[in-house]
Amino acid sequence: MHDDRTFPTEQWLRAAPEDLGFDGDKLAEVDTWLREIAAADDPYHFAICRSGYLVAEWNKGVDPQTHQRQASAAKSYYSCILGIAIDEGKLPSADAKVVDYYPQMMDVPAGEGPKEGRHAFAKDREITFRQLIANCSGYMKPDEAPGQIFHYQTYGMNIFTHALATLYGLHDGENPERLPGCGQLIADKIAGPIGGTWSHTYSNFDLHEKARLHIFGYYTQVYSTTYDTLRAGWLWLNYGNWDGKQIVPAAYLREATQTNRFIKANEPEEKWGYGQGFWTNDYGVEWPDLPRDSFAARGAGAKLTWVCPSLDLVITQNPGPWERFSRDEEARQQRIREILGRIVDALKV
Repeated sequence: MHDDRTFPTEQWLRAAPEDLGFDGDKLAEVDTWLREIAAADDPYHFAICRSGYLVAEWNKGVDPQTHQRQASAAKSYYSCILGIAIDEGKLPSADAKVVDYYPQMMDVPAGEGPKEGRHAFAKDREITFRQLIANCSGYMKPDEAPGQIFHYQTYGMNIFTHALATLYGLHDGENPERLPGCGQLIADKIAGPIGGTWSHTYSNFDLHEKARLHIFGYYTQVYSTTYDTLRAGWLWLNYGNWDGKQIVPAAYLREATQTNRFIKANEPEEKWGYGQGFWTNDYGVEWPDLPRDSFAARGAGAKLTWVCPSLDLVITQNPGPWERFSRDEEARQQRIREILGRIVDALKV
């Protein structure tokens, strides 16, 4: 195994699996299993990094230079921007109330939310940045008080990104398309400093004509190559440090990649697997047979960047081959656990 750890410049340095502690034959067997048995006709692109070296790359039907939509995996990037904004003095803490920085969030009266019964309620004035990124805000949900229920949602995340972008003068609550929004923050604060090539756009659900999309719509879609998602994973594994420069505050990332306090206070233990924009494993819920310090960015289209600091290992699929299980959560989770387990099992040291 390499004694030195490295960071990619324009290109990733490659190393033989055996030089990084893998059993080369066992890792090749994973490739064969994936190609001949597991993937069916699905396209995929996998990359594995250890100690900063690209040790394996498996591709079926994917242009490696294509920027793939990250969907909800983008929430991990949003989380990093929150940590940066606090570090730069734009916010006093993650527990600051969002309405103080993006008051437009409350300007969604009955009949102008995404659907009947969904609009801004008085309780939503208490929502914090931490609750939004933890998917525990209850925004526009009548029976969910802030911080009480883990409920994955898009509109609260849009409020989160718009508020962050507003802090930097990059969002217009009346005309979101006028300014580049949170995607520009991700490009400037994360992608640029680590040599990434990410791009971004806005997207919206098709809602009724009175829906105030300019306030709660405009999801920030992030697009990345597999090499870029691997860079992000390597940044996260090093807790925000990139070759000696702290890009994201380490203390914030350590907190964000542990199960958040709202879930632990209010949800049963089988749900203890989400932090602040990251899926977590500190209680062994997500990947019971894998190290407890592992965590991941995950999104629709079988996007996954799995990070394990104790193994010095990042595994990314962009996309993975299991989008056909998109409506079968248990089957999809089982496939993810199997591929990760097979790769980890190929490690000798």
